[in-house]
Amino acid sequence: MSTNLAALGYLIAAVCFILALRGLSSPATSRAGNRNGMIGMTIAILVSLMLLPHPSALAYLLILVAIVIGGGIGYTVAQRIEMTAMPQLVAAFHSLVGLAACFVAVAAIYTPSAYGILADDGNIHIQSLIELSLGLAIGMVTFAGSIIAFAKLNGNMSGAPIMLPARHLLTSRSPSPSW
Repeated sequence: MSTNLAALGYLIAAVCFILALRGLSSPATSRAGNRNGMIGMTIAILVSLMLLPHPSALAYLLILVAIVIGGGIGYTVAQRIEMTAMPQLVAAFHSLVGLAACFVAVAAIYTPSAYGILADDGNIHIQSLIELSLGLAIGMVTFAGSIIAFAKLNGNMSGAPIMLPARHLLTSRSPSPSW
């Protein structure tokens, strides 16, 4: 599969995920949101499978086992969770998305050749470093924020704002120059 076709497939999957999030914002459109999410994930998995450089039967078996395990856990949790605990569940799962983004960024830094981000001089492309830095930062904020949201929704933390020590030093404005 060509890189351009793979990028197009991932773009379509990303649009499906965005439509899924939009659909899940209302009970009236939640079925369509779930359907869009499943379509997006199917496209992403198929594109990823087609991008494997030299797939073996073992690679396909391991991927299938991982999908079955993840799907089984998701199905079990979905069957057992009460509707009143749904916000906590979403926050917990959302934290895993942020953590996954961090893991992908770290894996790409440690094995850049596997991700095709090495320049001719053996260094990582500057665009890739910027992308990985943004992905890591956004992933960390998503992970931490979702953990805090889970703890607050679940009653493990108070609903009061979290105050940073020396926050006034961070937010104070420097005097503007008078020209």
